[in-house]
Amino acid sequence: MCLIYVQQSWNRFGYIKLWGERRLNIFPPIVQPNIKMKGETNTIKEKNPYKYNGESTHISPHSKALLNTDNQQLTNNKKVFIESYGCAMNFSDSEIVASILSKEGFNTTKILEEADLVLVNTCSIRDKAEQTVRKRLEKYNAVKRINPKMKVGVLGCMAERLKSKFLEEEKIVDLVVGPDAYKDLPNLISDVEAGRNAVNVILSKDETYGDISPVRLNSNGVTALVSITRGCDNMCTFCVVPFTRGRERSREPQSIIQEINDLWKKGFKEVTLLGQNVDSYLWYGGGLKKDFTKASDLQKATAVNFALLLDMCAKSQPKMRFRFSTSNPQDMALDVIKTMASHQNICNHVHLPVQSGSNRILKEMNRQHSREEYIDLVNNIKAIIPECTISQDMICGFPTETEQDHQDTLSLMEVIKYSFGFMYAYSERPGTMAERKLKDDVDFDTKKRRLAEVVELQRAHGLYRTQQFINQTVEILIEKESKKSSAEWSGRSAENTVAVFPKGSYKIGDFVMVKINDCTSATLIGEAIGFSENN
Repeated sequence: MCLIYVQQSWNRFGYIKLWGERRLNIFPPIVQPNIKMKGETNTIKEKNPYKYNGESTHISPHSKALLNTDNQQLTNNKKVFIESYGCAMNFSDSEIVASILSKEGFNTTKILEEADLVLVNTCSIRDKAEQTVRKRLEKYNAVKRINPKMKVGVLGCMAERLKSKFLEEEKIVDLVVGPDAYKDLPNLISDVEAGRNAVNVILSKDETYGDISPVRLNSNGVTALVSITRGCDNMCTFCVVPFTRGRERSREPQSIIQEINDLWKKGFKEVTLLGQNVDSYLWYGGGLKKDFTKASDLQKATAVNFALLLDMCAKSQPKMRFRFSTSNPQDMALDVIKTMASHQNICNHVHLPVQSGSNRILKEMNRQHSREEYIDLVNNIKAIIPECTISQDMICGFPTETEQDHQDTLSLMEVIKYSFGFMYAYSERPGTMAERKLKDDVDFDTKKRRLAEVVELQRAHGLYRTQQFINQTVEILIEKESKKSSAEWSGRSAENTVAVFPKGSYKIGDFVMVKINDCTSATLIGEAIGFSENN
């Protein structure tokens, strides 16, 4: 019997996350330090659901076989070391950066000391994430003192906010590149090689990188991320994304389908459509979503929304699984759920961040939905797809949160009974509306206690949900070897639930029917009974 576990770990900001044998989700994770609270014995073994978060992203031998770069790597003679932190968009962006640099003579490496160029793709969603990046920059500069020719750059969300500190005040990096300026990397690197500091953090109104074929970093050759939108127009008061990634714009649908078809040809079996808010996807010929009202009648008549895009993707590769994230309750249309129900290859799972169960706090957060509207939406989803799993993001200790507000959150969880979730203690971020307008008045101990109560309830609900799979047979896509036993495979169901089972004669990338015999609050335990019809 494989030992399955559920871990928890705290940092000083009170962030906690639950996962089982594997929680390979693409919801916005936060870089998690390996810090113990007094009296705590559990430690973090992975910093977020991506096993390579905080590690160098490099091209594995299997990934090299998948690349179609006209043997570009064989002629490259420079090496780039890339580290990625934060949300799934950062990992997706790192693959875009690797592709751009591949054409400039760079291969990726996992050995820091041999790199000509070191890039860290950064996250600003929590203060601890920024502090982790700063410590890594200290490590890079220690290596740079031994290898003065090595150049160091900061990418992503910290770039725009801290460009002056990094380049001018602290002088700890050579280049700073924002999320919309990666195509300018060749020019910026030339500036650095000429002895000049280089910075480009300009936010774009139309850049989607739809013309870039990403290099799949640390790929298992089975699952892949495909970005469909960039930026966000939902000005939640706690969030820095609109300021670091700009306004919402959508990628041209045919470029998305082309990337999906290319992944299928290379053997990938599952794609996650990715965006800060995928439900806001709207292609009408290019441009910002907010400018759709100015579009011509023809553009409006031929526009593609997310439900239509999802339908196009499912039809393009009927044997490929499709997931999507992240959704926003205020933007999710039931047409999307109806599209899911009409295609067997669209997974029955919706990540639906609620952040709080209190209407008063939701208003302070500038969330454009009420508690009642959220519950109605979940009920409507379940009415169309009864087996659809729902997961959450929850913030505990938001400014002015009272004990009653906290109880409202717990009672909402009792109503929904989420399958799993990502739970946080509030961390004030500079430049956000909450930082400008609200005092961070909930003390740390109260945040920690409320978060612990949310986590405890989520663990109970997770077990309730996984127990419903016992004695059922579910289709599992094998993604990797189990971390707890080399004799078992690990994969996920269409409902995004992790399952482990004896390897038998199966291999990574197979769709297998697995009879579930046991479970934990996060993992299904079973035995394979045969291939699914999806192979």
